[in-house]
Amino acid sequence: MVSEAQKRANASYKRRNTKAKHIVFFPDDMDLYEWVCAQPKQNAYLKELIRKDMKERQAH
Repeated sequence: MVSEAQKRANASYKRRNTKAKHIVFFPDDMDLYEWVCAQPKQNAYLKELIRKDMKERQAH
């Protein structure tokens, strides 16, 4: 069981060290939304796509 102090420390760490981005899918993009939802590790999948794109763009 996690103590209240540990919960506060974890929350504080997350506030200082993490960032989040929200993505909105419109009706025309539902195929993209469904594809992402079908991935077992959605966050890792999106990061992998971004890293691949970054690497390709830096190569040019």
